Order: sequence, then C-alpha cells, then structure tokens
Amino acid sequence: MAKFYSSLSEIRSGLQRAEITVEGLVKNYLDQIKKNAHLNAFNEVFEQESLINAKNVDDRIKNGTAGKLAGMVIAIKDNICYKGHQVSASSKILKDFTSIYSSTIVERLLAEDAIIIGRCNCDEFAMGGANETSYFGPVKNMADETKVSGGSSGGSAVAVQANMCHAAIGTDTGGSVRQPASFCGVIGLKPTYGRVSRHGIIAFASSFDQVGPITRSVEDAALLLEVMAGPDDYDSTLAQQEVPAFSAHIEKTGKKKIAYLQEAISSPGVDAEVKDVLVKYIDKLRADGHTVTPIAFEQLDYLVPAYYILAMAEASSNLARYDGVHYGYRSPSADDLQSTYKRSRSEGFGKEVKRRIMLGTFVLSAGYYDAYYAKAQKVRRLIREKTDQILNEYDFILVPTAPEPAFAIGKEEKDPVVTYLSDIFTVQASLAGVPAISLPVGNNSKGLPLGLQLLAKHFNEQELLNFSKYFLEL
Repeated sequence: MAKFYSSLSEIRSGLQRAEITVEGLVKNYLDQIKKNAHLNAFNEVFEQESLINAKNVDDRIKNGTAGKLAGMVIAIKDNICYKGHQVSASSKILKDFTSIYSSTIVERLLAEDAIIIGRCNCDEFAMGGANETSYFGPVKNMADETKVSGGSSGGSAVAVQANMCHAAIGTDTGGSVRQPASFCGVIGLKPTYGRVSRHGIIAFASSFDQVGPITRSVEDAALLLEVMAGPDDYDSTLAQQEVPAFSAHIEKTGKKKIAYLQEAISSPGVDAEVKDVLVKYIDKLRADGHTVTPIAFEQLDYLVPAYYILAMAEASSNLARYDGVHYGYRSPSADDLQSTYKRSRSEGFGKEVKRRIMLGTFVLSAGYYDAYYAKAQKVRRLIREKTDQILNEYDFILVPTAPEPAFAIGKEEKDPVVTYLSDIFTVQASLAGVPAISLPVGNNSKGLPLGLQLLAKHFNEQELLNFSKYFLEL
C-alpha cells in the first residue's frame, strides 16, 4: 500500500531529499485509485494529464520556481468547473457536459502547482447527506463498505480516507464537507461565507454554498484555504478583506472559553458513543485549564426547518436553468417546447433533487411565500444573532459533527424529514455563515470514525485552525 503522508510538509521533505518525485506520488495515487475503484469515489480520473503535470512540477521544483502547493495531489468534487473537463454534479442532466471555463478556486490551485487527479462522486447537485443520490451510484466508506461515506462531498472524503489523493476539495451547503469528513475520519473545514469564491461552482443554494478543503492535517487545511480565499471580481458576495497567511501562523493557543450545546448530551436522538466522546473531550479541555460551559440554544428546533425551507427555495430557483434547451440532457421523446421542459427535467433529475425543487417551488409560491420562506428568513436572522451572541462571549462552540456514525447504505427512511434531521449540528454554522471545522476523534466500538465540530466567529479561521491543531493533540 502507498505510504500515507499526513501533511504536505512531509511530502516536501521527501522531495527535498530526492526520496520521491511528484510523478512517483501521482503514480502511487493512481494505483490506489485502481485498487479502490469499488469504493466509487471518483467519477473520472485525469490519469495522463496528472502525470504530465507532475513532470512539469518536478521540473519547477528543480528550478526553484515551484508554487506553494507543489507536491500536493488533490481531487475536486464533481460540481467544481475545470475548463476542458467534464462536470456533472453527479446528475444525469449534466452527464457528458464539458466546462468551458475554470472556477476561480481551480485557477488558484493550479497557479500554486497543485495537481488535480480527478473529479469525485457526490450527491446529485450536492443534495444529500449520504452520497446515495448520485446518478453514478453510492460511495462506500473504507472503514466499513456497507456504510455510507456521508454527503454530499462523500467521494472527496473517501478519496482522502483511502489515500487516493493527498487532499480534496468539497463544497459545504448545510454540512457537506464536515459530515463526510466526520464519517471518514478526516478533517473538513467550512470557511466563513464570503471567504472563498463560488465562481465556477455549480450552485445548490447560493446564500449557503461554500468551498472547503478535506485533509489529513490542520496545516494542509490552512494552506489550501490560504490559496483559495480572497476577493474575486466574479463573485460579488465575497468579503474584500485581505487573506491572512493562515499556514504560517498556526501556533500554540492560550486558554479558551468554550460553549457546548447541552442538548448534544441530553437528547435521546444522539448516539451514546457520540455523547461519550464529546464528554471525554469536554473533560480533557477542562483538565487542561479551559473554561467549558453548557449552553441552551433556544432555536435548536428551528435550525433544520429554516435551513431546508431556504435551501430548497434557492435550489428551485438555481436549477430552473436545466431545461433541456440551453445545455445538458434533452429528452429524446420531447416533441415541443413544453414536453422538452417537462420530460428533460423529469428524466434528467433524480428523486431527491425533484423533491427539493418541488418543495422549494411550493414555499416560494403565492399564498405560501410569507408563511414559509419569509418566516424562515426571519428565523435565520434570529439564529445568526444568537450564534454571534454566543461567540462574542465564548471563543468556540463545540458540538458533535453528526448525531450518529456512518449508517448503512440503502437505509430507507419512510419520512425524508428524519434524514434531514441528521444535519441538526451542521446547519447552524451554515445559517449563521460562521466558519466551522470537523475534527476526527477516533472510532466507535465498531471501528467507525467519529468527529467533533468547532464553530468560531466570522472570519476567525486563524484562531479556529490554531485551536484545532491543539485539539487534535489532546
């Protein structure tokens, strides 16, 4: 089995000592991809291209002109545009569609000599928490192949988990980087909304979507964020502030005040071993001199309803462009304009995407807009204000990433709301727009990875990364 490198600095030292080459690294990852093809993490592998790019990076390393990501082999989620490459958002409606431009983040990663080895499977249009809604089939968890990988960035998380690449890029709308990272035992970071450009990212819910890295080390998450973040003329929602050199300033943290949601321990819906690991880390933090306090979050019951009403409304609007006329799948049985729309969308979208479009259209329709959408926007404001209030008093909020470990593939819930409730701990950061990170904290008694999550103030990724580094060493 190919060697696991926990950080880019390890790879860099091997390159400096001429023990490895970037081309050799890529070959090893390609071997791992072939060995683990049954996990279904990749929708496409850029084999020849990545080998050619690796040779070029090796030359730049010799010449001393290599970028700060030289030696990092990454995979991108299949909703991130890369010029001249297919991008499908794991949907039949975009099958075989080739992007005519690159997303801002792809351009920035390539400019620093990252090698993109392939595009990863995901839930269709990033809609799902198990990577089971993909047109290309579910992604399997390497820890237990009968279990889901988490979603929607499940392919990206498994690619890192199974050593098929060094790091991966996902997107997080309501937890889609953090939850699969938790299920797969890796690190998943959702930056502050407005920190990273969404230009060239296939939209699900535009006021929530945020690009984030999935890595093995905090240092690599910091470095990838540093490269991807910052102002972009193509995304007007971006913050204009300067991006700190996150990776250069990861340092020992002082004593902190940490709040944790008492419902995470008292709720019967949270798995017993998830509660146990949360209590264990609370005790460790207190023993190390930090102030750790239980708090009540009165709006907890409104998190999931508010998120899903708003996200589905935005999805309904964003996915209107896939109509069988402009691009993408067109039904062969369509014979006029109306049947082109109806049949192309009915045949091209999967069940979950159609459910969300219909729910979103419903909450935006006349007579229901005020009762649902407008009310959810008001609740979102209350959630953000309450979250900001907590983070003004405390440095971090500590919660489980998910209420349970990875569950079985094919586990059918009669009520979709039960499935949506599994996002209970991830959607708070999405609704409030604050940064959050999922950190691996070991496995449960069945060998399934568990993750805990830290939330911080807006644009306070540096402190979040610093504390995360310390947290993993507890």
